[in-house]
Amino acid sequence: MLKVFLVEDEFIVREGIRNNIDWEAEGFQFCGDAADGELAFPLIKDTQPDIIITDICMPFMDGLELSRLVKKELPKSRIIILSGHEEFSYAKEAIAIGVTEYLLKPISGAELIKTVKRIGNQITRERLETSHYERYKREMAENEKEIRRRFFNELVSGSFSLARVLERAKELDIDLGAQYYQIILFKHDTPIGDESATRESASLDKELAGLYSRYENVIVFDRMIDGIALLIKGDTQEELGETRQDLVIQSTAILARYLTTRYFGGIGKPVDRLTLLNESFEDAARAFSYRFILGRSAIISSDDLPVQQGYWDNTSLGGAKLSNVDLKKTEEFLKSGEVDEISIFVEEFLKIMGGVRDSYLLKQYILMNIYFTVVSFLKEIGAEETDVEEPFAQRDKIEDMLQDPHIAKAYLMKLFTTAMEARDVLRSSRYHRVIEQAKEYIHEHYAEDTLSLNEVASYVHISPSHFSAVFSRETGSSMIKYLTDLRMAKAKELLKCTDMRCVDISLAVGYKDPHYFSYLFRKIHNCTPMQYRSSKANA
Repeated sequence: MLKVFLVEDEFIVREGIRNNIDWEAEGFQFCGDAADGELAFPLIKDTQPDIIITDICMPFMDGLELSRLVKKELPKSRIIILSGHEEFSYAKEAIAIGVTEYLLKPISGAELIKTVKRIGNQITRERLETSHYERYKREMAENEKEIRRRFFNELVSGSFSLARVLERAKELDIDLGAQYYQIILFKHDTPIGDESATRESASLDKELAGLYSRYENVIVFDRMIDGIALLIKGDTQEELGETRQDLVIQSTAILARYLTTRYFGGIGKPVDRLTLLNESFEDAARAFSYRFILGRSAIISSDDLPVQQGYWDNTSLGGAKLSNVDLKKTEEFLKSGEVDEISIFVEEFLKIMGGVRDSYLLKQYILMNIYFTVVSFLKEIGAEETDVEEPFAQRDKIEDMLQDPHIAKAYLMKLFTTAMEARDVLRSSRYHRVIEQAKEYIHEHYAEDTLSLNEVASYVHISPSHFSAVFSRETGSSMIKYLTDLRMAKAKELLKCTDMRCVDISLAVGYKDPHYFSYLFRKIHNCTPMQYRSSKANA
């Protein structure tokens, strides 16, 4: 119920308006009154009325001064000014302040309530529209992430013209104007299946999002299961460096409080053109790939990576220690790495093997163990029939592989590529079945207003966050967008082929609130449901 507050210095008028109108029967709550603006203002701040009725000429503080204060304190409150003055200057000043109505005295109770009800209806419509818009934004937020994700991929691919990039940025309301740019790739993980860790991860996400939002020159892109990308902008290299340094320090300070969380970040080099952003991304990706080599939480710059050396040369890692060769990193890379990271991983692994240049036996042991790790991985994922070549199947090539690092690299590249492509084919096939099951479930239950991402994820036995990422990646649309499009398509069918009322169609396609259904239909199709039906009838 909307609240009304009255400010009137004439006692009889104030009593008449307060007592002679049945405010509750008219749909309003009369929440207070005062004899002048000075007395009224603290009461208005306390009660926060939706509509304020005030006289202009009052002692201590007049209606115009009160209106100025109210508009600063409660900008959404509506003000009706009552005045016995017909001078245009008062009305002009009232309009400038933002007063909703300017009524001349004397005014009847019927005329006043008519005005109050008209303004009340406006407030209700606007709040309903705002509520619908906020719900629409929440439902479409995941799809917006997918659209931004695709834009980021375009941005760092280096294959699109500057004009195309700027046009797409404008469509997405992303400001790319700057002199310098730099990319940071970042990801954090928490233990799977631990409920407290899941809550901790959500809390961490919220904290980091709050941190990023404080930087006007940082644009965040969600990369789903690959983490996030931060695009830093600056008009000078110094500004870029200061933002980057502060961002890393603040992020690390937050992350340090979450003891179960592992994280890693890769920082690319600064570039002075948008068209060179792919170079910063490639550098950041190289540093980011070090998460499989380093084996601990860190945020590192591409400038900190070891200088390329001959693979079999002595490296800063020192002597032939088997402890330097952690084959568990190979398992982790096979499970979580990407095909485009293979070259980096192999190069770094070969650098580690460089510390064992004088031990053919140890090199042979390492290569064979990598081979068996790959074979075991393929068996574990159900792809044991994948054809992978043994490193020393041909005796005449054993010496070449142990002596020539380039032959060893080529072999390992082929080995990892074969295994990870088999992994991705199987994963895609399994996810395809999961997505098809999810779609079937959605088509069966779209008419239920309570249908949610969590419900569908539970049906296909995948965590909601992982299901959301998989659905977006496999279909190019968020699940909520897919559900909304399906409901709208069904609504169009019913509007076109039946004489059902709009309120019944709303329920039939999963919307208990017919007002929101109408809002959504208009938002998507640029016409109301009734206008759509009429256009089809006349077509």
